[in-house]
Amino acid sequence: MSLLLTDVTVGDRPGRAVSVVDGRIAWLGDAREAPAADRVIAGEGALLTPAFVDGHVHATATGLALSGLDLHSSSSLREAVAATREHAGRTTGIVLGTGWDETGWPEGRGLTREDLDAVVGNRPAYLARVDVHSATVSTALLDRVPSHLSGFSPDGRLRLDAHHAARSAAYGSVGPDQRRAAQRATLAAAAALGIGSVHEMAGPEVSGAEDLAGLLELAATEPGPEVVGYWGELAERGGLNLVRELGLAGAGGDLFCDGAFGSHTAALSAPYTDRPETSGALRFETASVVDHVRACTAAGIQAGFHVIGDAAVRQVLDAVDAVAAELGEGAVRACRHRLEHVELIDEGGIERMRRLGMVASVQSAFDAAWGGAHGMYAERLGPERAAATNPLADLSTAGVALALGSDAPVTPLDPWGGVHAAVDHHTPGSGLRPFDAFDAATHGGRYAARAEHDAGPLAVGAPASLALWAAEVALSAVLAERLRPACRLLLVNGEAL
Repeated sequence: MSLLLTDVTVGDRPGRAVSVVDGRIAWLGDAREAPAADRVIAGEGALLTPAFVDGHVHATATGLALSGLDLHSSSSLREAVAATREHAGRTTGIVLGTGWDETGWPEGRGLTREDLDAVVGNRPAYLARVDVHSATVSTALLDRVPSHLSGFSPDGRLRLDAHHAARSAAYGSVGPDQRRAAQRATLAAAAALGIGSVHEMAGPEVSGAEDLAGLLELAATEPGPEVVGYWGELAERGGLNLVRELGLAGAGGDLFCDGAFGSHTAALSAPYTDRPETSGALRFETASVVDHVRACTAAGIQAGFHVIGDAAVRQVLDAVDAVAAELGEGAVRACRHRLEHVELIDEGGIERMRRLGMVASVQSAFDAAWGGAHGMYAERLGPERAAATNPLADLSTAGVALALGSDAPVTPLDPWGGVHAAVDHHTPGSGLRPFDAFDAATHGGRYAARAEHDAGPLAVGAPASLALWAAEVALSAVLAERLRPACRLLLVNGEAL
């Protein structure tokens, strides 16, 4: 089966055509010289680009948020409680929600167990904070969480291990039909946005092996974006077994070495400005991290780690350096081990990432949401450290490979928004150049998964994962004018969706 996309603008060049044969780009050139094809699609001058890759997604949680209780827009405690009451009134079973952020709420506090009990009664409820590293639960769910776990609080505001236990209990109550519907909703939303591939960051504390296996089966049997699976569990706990069993891209992703700034659980080298009694916490002993990197490197498997605070970043880089000294830098570089989020890293850490061939999987929407002089970063970290967060330009200039993602449902699936946010960084000089940002949102994701084509995503022989946009302008104009064109057509490995 051959397909011809003709009269399209490729990059900044109008009047082009792309021939697709057996799922790959077979020819690209002047539309007047295009070869014949079984099917022809007239682009009418529309922009054609590589499809986006979202480098960090939680599909089931995103789908549940799309169809469930989304509190991102709640500007006060009162609004969040009212939204929860309304949602609980029209649903049955567990109440699942996400997205609330008490930063800036006039009440000066977040949700508590009492707030939820007043509107959900004796039903279990789990409402994740926007960063999904803490949550408030109702009494019915709190009773399932062992009180000896770190981060437990009788007021229902849970962090650390208590939060992971609550999240596991909450999402464990989601049935297979509801889970499959949520996953379909996420993949459909991604496809509508021109996202041809998502990196699913699963793990025992995030979604579970059954959830991941079901998502991979769905992606393999139904048309839609590709799903690149990762499993975040230490090797010493058997994490590599599932990687091998399911043929996953790597042993990492959301392998939580720390938490998040908003929940005061990201591991810092100096205390939080607004809570000087804490610097967050590392979740693993360094020896366990070294063992994981060693096992992955020896097996040629990509490792990945959730690291947000500078102390967590340093711990993982120390571990990778230790393995490089033992097995050789070449073996480490071949694996392209990943750091997810890497929100606070110093110049020395950036150089170590470059030397070790590591990938920075970053979320520019975090800066858009929480950066700036009056944002959450400044409140938690103080202005000096806040200004140093998400140093995208420094990473890029140093030669560290970047992949953009959303971390949905933490921030929405929004690839054009992510590209523009990477350019319009709150800190002057920290943003990317427009075409570098676009590359990080497309080719960068394929490179991060070790699945790139040597000559690039638009080269002959590359997989035909392409997006046709409702914009009869060049890519440079879309980037310069911060446009967000709608996706007219998505090709995933040559299949039109």
